[in-house]
Amino acid sequence: MSSQSTVAVLTCAGLGRESLETLGALLGRCGLRVERVPRGGQIPGSYWGNSEAGLIGDHLFVRDDTPVHSILHEACHYICMDAGRRAHLHTDAGGDCVEENGVCYLQILWADELPGVGRARMFADMDAWGYSFRLGSTRAWFEQDAEDARAWLLQNGLIDLDGRPRWRLRQDGSGRSNDDC
Repeated sequence: MSSQSTVAVLTCAGLGRESLETLGALLGRCGLRVERVPRGGQIPGSYWGNSEAGLIGDHLFVRDDTPVHSILHEACHYICMDAGRRAHLHTDAGGDCVEENGVCYLQILWADELPGVGRARMFADMDAWGYSFRLGSTRAWFEQDAEDARAWLLQNGLIDLDGRPRWRLRQDGSGRSNDDC
């Protein structure tokens, strides 16, 4: 997502050591390797360009100015796609509308796992960046209009019945069980 907003969103540099360590551990559990790009360098695999996170295979590329919502969004794309797409991943995560909604929902849940972030910050940052939902805000969508996203995540084994992340990758469609993250 690209924004015209002047509201400052939380970036990788603003996370702080504890949250960066937690994020690295969570992403590592799912097989994602975080690659830091030097300031001013182009982010490989970035669909939107600029400071947005990039995905190529199992590498998530970030810079200090990469928004946390972008890091979580791209990581959740990796988790939500099936193994076939994951194996050929380069820049465009693809997926249909309900999967994209699942990605957005899951990134909000993951935000709760990061010290100093949480869903309230994720709602604000997603709104500031320009994510758009029918009800006008990320929070309203999450709380009142995201039943399809929640059901999709549950159906694919990515959240439990209480709506908590299950820390696993989506099934690949072949009937094999999910890989734990």
